[in-house]
Amino acid sequence: MPASDRNETTGSRFTRLVRQQYLSGGYVFATPAVARARGKGISRIARLASNENPWPPSDTAIRMGGEALEGANRYPDETMAELVSALSRHHGDYSFVTGVGMDGVIETLLRTMVNPGDKVAVSVPTFSFYQLAARAQSADIIDIPRQADFAVEPRDFIRKAREAKVSFLCSPNNPTGTVTPPGDVREILSKIDGILFLDNAYVEFSEIDYRPLMREFDNLVIGRTMSKAFALAGARVGYAFVPAWLAPFYQRAATPFTLNSISAQAAIGALEAGGGGRDYITSVRHWRKRFSDECRFPVSPSGANFVMIDSRPYSGTEMTGMLADRGVIVRSCASFPGLSDHFIRVSIGEDWENELFLASINSFR
Repeated sequence: MPASDRNETTGSRFTRLVRQQYLSGGYVFATPAVARARGKGISRIARLASNENPWPPSDTAIRMGGEALEGANRYPDETMAELVSALSRHHGDYSFVTGVGMDGVIETLLRTMVNPGDKVAVSVPTFSFYQLAARAQSADIIDIPRQADFAVEPRDFIRKAREAKVSFLCSPNNPTGTVTPPGDVREILSKIDGILFLDNAYVEFSEIDYRPLMREFDNLVIGRTMSKAFALAGARVGYAFVPAWLAPFYQRAATPFTLNSISAQAAIGALEAGGGGRDYITSVRHWRKRFSDECRFPVSPSGANFVMIDSRPYSGTEMTGMLADRGVIVRSCASFPGLSDHFIRVSIGEDWENELFLASINSFR
């Protein structure tokens, strides 16, 4: 080991690794915090950093995904017709496209719509991948700051997104948890010319339904995922509601055979099992309230399966490290565009994980 590394404390090494991630400009993972917890000899770690569903997929999803392995020697149906049919049975008569996670849907949509120099607007602070994917298309990015309470101001959004080819709005928003009312989304859609990509990765945990807007507007794309409520994060299944005119152009721009047959069948099984993770959704709503009521640090209102917490007087990076020392992995929000480094994002996990988090964070003064 180099002398410089030998002289570092565990905490300073953690901070250095986190800073390297943030400065790299790529997506930020929770691996430094996990390594710090393991370095303390902690084997049972509460994983509350990645907004995962801590419960396994449905029995039907597991069975259908396993059975699909028997045909894994053949390429999947490039149209994903069976999955699209299952989505229609679950949601109704809409046009759907699929991708490898919602990230894959976002990348393909931008490849379909955006040329170098085109404008892409992003409501910030939010999920960093929108900007990463837009930069890959050599787009000019317009940041649209949210208000002090992280709400979207529709008139400001409209003014700044007016010339954008594609605009991104996440609701419930990652990492703040903020829900944008459908009426505000309707106002935005009625007054912009480009596509609005409405990221609904966490919508099952809220009481909001934006799907009726698809009947009113032909410039709306609603992104969804099977990763959260349906507990298929490892299968990487994303999809989107799209206006009918857009679907053939999306398919033309898509990489061939992106979504694999095993993941697709697991997703069909999850949809057919029904419920959409109803028990986990109930647990999320229960624990969101407990976090808000019992955490000694301020908790922002959330419609997602996570909450954002103001960790002052500690920075988000400091609090992430302190919690890692207790075996609790959370996400510092320092890497989210437009957000100060005194916030952490905490996923709703299993009961023991949530209890450990509350006991740990409330021990800090």
